[in-house]
Amino acid sequence: MLIMETIAKVRRLHYVEGKGFKTIARDLRLSKNTVKSILRSGKTKQEYQSRKNQSYPAVGDYREILGERLSKDVHEPMRRRRTAKKLYCELQSEGYEGSYDAIHGFVRQWRLERNRSLTKAFIPLAFDAGEAFQFDWSEEEIELAGVLTRIKVAHIRLCYSRYFLLVAYPNEQLEMVMDAHNQAFSFFGGSCRKGIYDNMKTAVKTILLGKNREYNPRFVQMCSHHLFEPIACTPAAGWEKGQVESQVKTGRYNFFSPLVKVVDLDALNVQLQASCVAWAKTTAHPEWKTKTVLEVYQEELVSLIPYRGPFDSYKVVHEAASPYSFVLYATNSYSVPVNYVGRPVQVRIYAKQIVVAYQDKIIAGHPRCFGRHQRIYDPWHYVPLLEIKPGGLRNGAPFKGFVLPSAMQNVRKQLSHYSDGDRRFIRILLQVAQHGLQVVEAACKTALLQGGCNDAVILGYLKPRVEEVLEEVLLLKLSFPPTEDCRNYNRAYLPQTMNGMEATYAA
Repeated sequence: MLIMETIAKVRRLHYVEGKGFKTIARDLRLSKNTVKSILRSGKTKQEYQSRKNQSYPAVGDYREILGERLSKDVHEPMRRRRTAKKLYCELQSEGYEGSYDAIHGFVRQWRLERNRSLTKAFIPLAFDAGEAFQFDWSEEEIELAGVLTRIKVAHIRLCYSRYFLLVAYPNEQLEMVMDAHNQAFSFFGGSCRKGIYDNMKTAVKTILLGKNREYNPRFVQMCSHHLFEPIACTPAAGWEKGQVESQVKTGRYNFFSPLVKVVDLDALNVQLQASCVAWAKTTAHPEWKTKTVLEVYQEELVSLIPYRGPFDSYKVVHEAASPYSFVLYATNSYSVPVNYVGRPVQVRIYAKQIVVAYQDKIIAGHPRCFGRHQRIYDPWHYVPLLEIKPGGLRNGAPFKGFVLPSAMQNVRKQLSHYSDGDRRFIRILLQVAQHGLQVVEAACKTALLQGGCNDAVILGYLKPRVEEVLEEVLLLKLSFPPTEDCRNYNRAYLPQTMNGMEATYAA
């Protein structure tokens, strides 16, 4: 290949210094034909013929067949599209005698021409104020409580003003999606008429023809609560929500670089919200350059659907309480009261907690655990079982590290000197379900002050308390008491009434 510097030297040696073909060829170590070609063409740059559009004559009569099969495969999913090797084997069985290289080259050129024609061209999108928002997820790395951790970040962006919010979660399950919408619409002060999504499995159960989708019922309930219509993009057409796609990079470079260090996700979300507001205040709107994103958002605010309050963002799993009084979710076990063992219960999974209900009655609640194979106890769920299994107070896993008020803890310590100290203390614990923890704690304090630390004494203090409560309930006070003595009414009218009733019965 001749470079332009070589061509320039040949031309100068001939036209300026007057050297002949042979001399130039000897000095530059070129062939005489090459020197002649350069000087006779009169060109200062050597042109080369491109080989991108080869004819592949060996394919011959099979061009149309290959074109039809490749066009048909375009409408199939990637996993069902035939490779060049597969097409070569098919054509061989139909009489093709050429080489595999010819088929491979034809297929490669066909696909390049098709991709070059359409896939890199996009249609610019425009949205009215309050018309739509876009939703997507990204994966980020942070240092969480000193440990390098990967988290999921929900991105919700208003299409008109470009105002957005980022919310961090441990994963991207349905309850996280619903909670992110609650957070975003509260932050924006309202919702749009449409929400644009990709075909995430947490929301879309089945992709039907065109834009039709079968959505998760809880996701549809959430959309109905906030009064917006969900719209799913065409599969593999991320440009339909290109704003939020590009925002993923914006958020990563602006809010997660360098490495963010936080103690928990709540602290991170407070930081992200403040960062989103600061970004909107200082960033010019891409269309209205003289206005910031925040200024355009304030104009859009009047077009949003007013915020209707948070949706009860949980998904439901149906379980039966195990003999150990557990319900299972995501490999973790959560305790329920022992009297619900064997009963079918409803486990409501929120973004940050687990709630258990039986026939619409809430029976248990725990902070959600994102570890694996963990057991989360509430010791009070197992207290009723201690009446028949008192040994559980000493070695039962739920009672390891059982935190009690200081007075009750002191009573337990003093009762431990008795041979049946555990049984005595269990009698006191059983009273909590009837009287409440504060009342039992007060009785224990009184017993300690009086110096009679005994279960019988403490139960004796609780009994009068019940009678006092009943007395307070029965002795109701009138807001407007009568000004006259009601006994005058009894003396004047009651005898006549009684005499009339006696006469009626006699008749």
